[in-house]
Amino acid sequence: MAGSTFGRHFTIQTFGESHGKAIGVIIDGCPAGLPLCEEDIQKQLDRRKPGQSKFATPRKEADQVEILSGIFEGKTTGTPISLLVPNTSQRSHDYSEISTYYRPGHADFTFDEKYGFRDYRGGGRSSGRETIGRVAAGAIAIKILQQLGIDVTAYTKSIGPVSIDMNHFDKEAIIQTPTGMPDRKASLEAEAYLEACMKETDSAGGVIECVITGCPAGIGEPVFDKLDASLGKAILSIGAVKAFEIGDGFSTARAKGSENNDAFIMKDGHITKATNHAGGILGGISDGSPITLRAYIKPTPSIYKTQQTVNKDGQEISVNIKGRHDPIIVPRAVVVVESMAAVALLDLLLENMKSKMDYLERIYSRRQ
Repeated sequence: MAGSTFGRHFTIQTFGESHGKAIGVIIDGCPAGLPLCEEDIQKQLDRRKPGQSKFATPRKEADQVEILSGIFEGKTTGTPISLLVPNTSQRSHDYSEISTYYRPGHADFTFDEKYGFRDYRGGGRSSGRETIGRVAAGAIAIKILQQLGIDVTAYTKSIGPVSIDMNHFDKEAIIQTPTGMPDRKASLEAEAYLEACMKETDSAGGVIECVITGCPAGIGEPVFDKLDASLGKAILSIGAVKAFEIGDGFSTARAKGSENNDAFIMKDGHITKATNHAGGILGGISDGSPITLRAYIKPTPSIYKTQQTVNKDGQEISVNIKGRHDPIIVPRAVVVVESMAAVALLDLLLENMKSKMDYLERIYSRRQ
């Protein structure tokens, strides 16, 4: 299977299946000398692990990370970092029935068409548990970015019809509310909506917003490796994401140029912008403004309602999905979006080191 690696300079390669022995990731390209311990990674993994609220799958997993390589005396060595998270709560028998049919909204059919074989136990590589490796790698990327003065913050912007009010923004609420919303009032409304969905044995989707501050202007390559294109690939590679936007995104198609353009102004002796409709990226390159992106997450496809599908013999059948599933993916995906945004940005920051002679001279020149 190709396509399990992301990045060119800060590369991550995830491995493992939902019901295999373990999930993990190998990170290559992390600079030596970064203070790093398992606790740094665990606090991010704890944000996505199951069983933390009634809106998450009841599957109980500690998701305890183990560092296998790349760290010595509390610091990175510059060699590949290998991280492992054992699976400890598999109930594969819950999925034995689906080996004979294709679940609506899942990758069962496409995996069979591509490989002629699939791991039906919880979805195998297409399971949400694959994101454990992304979050573990993202924890390292986030720590590097923090040392550079760059902050990456993701949160739930909306669930179903309920959207947050930015006037009520409370960053602490992101990890304190069961919805991942930074607006406690909106979170209560979203919780009521989700409870109604659960009573109807249905699921919900939503939107995750991520804001990156402190990123300098000049990051991103102007053709195929644009910063927004790289962020788009990173976010759209997350299984449940069905749409992606930067800045004003989809609404720009309805705007006029005079409304969409961001005027340049001088502030404190520096060039900046009066507005930020572009979301911090122009021509594929960061402009120094906050980078704002959004991921649109589909409703959880595993629902208990009766659905129509086809079995492997080509017969049309009705099914009721069994097993343990999230009624909504969004809250646990917040940290996944945050992690992939950090990995994509860090990769292009490292790429940018060769864009000017000035940068090389700062590192290698012996002239005083």
